[in-house]
Amino acid sequence: MTTSSSPLPITEVATTSEAELLNPAPGRRMELPGFDAEFVDFPDYIVRITDRIWHQHQIDKCLDYYTPDCAIHTLAGDIVGAETVVANTRATLESFPDRRLEPDNVIWSDDGDAGFYSSHLITSPMTNLGPSDFGPATGKRVKVITIADCACRDNRIYEEWLARDYSGMAIQMGHDPAVIGQRQASEDAARGFSLIDHHAERFQRTVENPVPKFAMPSDRSADPMGLAQFVLGQVWLGGDEEAARQAYDFRVKATYPSLASLYGSGELLPHTRAIFGCFEDVSIAIEHIADIPYLGGAGRDVAVRWCFAGTHARAGVYGETTGKPIVIMGITHWRLINGQIAQEVTIWDDVAVHRQLAAVM
Repeated sequence: MTTSSSPLPITEVATTSEAELLNPAPGRRMELPGFDAEFVDFPDYIVRITDRIWHQHQIDKCLDYYTPDCAIHTLAGDIVGAETVVANTRATLESFPDRRLEPDNVIWSDDGDAGFYSSHLITSPMTNLGPSDFGPATGKRVKVITIADCACRDNRIYEEWLARDYSGMAIQMGHDPAVIGQRQASEDAARGFSLIDHHAERFQRTVENPVPKFAMPSDRSADPMGLAQFVLGQVWLGGDEEAARQAYDFRVKATYPSLASLYGSGELLPHTRAIFGCFEDVSIAIEHIADIPYLGGAGRDVAVRWCFAGTHARAGVYGETTGKPIVIMGITHWRLINGQIAQEVTIWDDVAVHRQLAAVM
């Protein structure tokens, strides 16, 4: 991570007031080549361009802050280009005119020639006042968690990975995520598209680059990759109770898709077992990892973007067995205190999982 020669530290979004986030003291706090001089550091860039686009409704700023050929990856499919980002932003605001994107955290890394990488944890309170992907306006107030990972260079986002609790959003609006996924799969079939086929290359890449089953690293705060390999391999896929006790604080608070709010490894482990236990021939690959200090070094905040691949082989939380090859692209934020995970937010689009389960191959 880039260090600062300035007396002011690099912005830690999770512990900085809104006033300071939107009006930081001027002056560079880190090397930021190619970025506009107004941005004091990389987290400042992420927070303030988001505020301009979504809260100030300067939607055409997307043309300044996204490259013309920017690729945005979601589990529901990909879109390309700044113009498409503008169109999608306008459509979202027509459905939810009061949508907010509140910055819960920005975990970031300096990736050298690839530029800077941010993992932006967002809570969006909003009211459904226009037609949406789910149907006519409901007038309902909803709150949605999103994690947006962005690769940035020269003042622009050139690639983005977006994970949103779309199923949680559907539930709050009175819809069944499985029914929505089935309807979308039928619409896909009518136009000759299959989400499973779309993800075939990602499925194969995940199978070929699985997380190895590493032992818990001795210094978890200093080895976020080792911790991620241990949790994803031993806890999520292995369902190991002792591994869960080693990795997680006994008071861990965790958020998962479909509005799942969990406390302690005693709730978390059965939840992950119920999800990943529906699959056989499973693999999970780490696609990116970043970490920053929390509270000036009292802990660490870690962001992991990962991809899961498996065959739906058992009945359970995803319904009756389909035998389909399923991909889940997810993003996880961990807060480590004393070397253990005290808070976790793990997000993926469960509607898109149901859409794959109902896809015509």
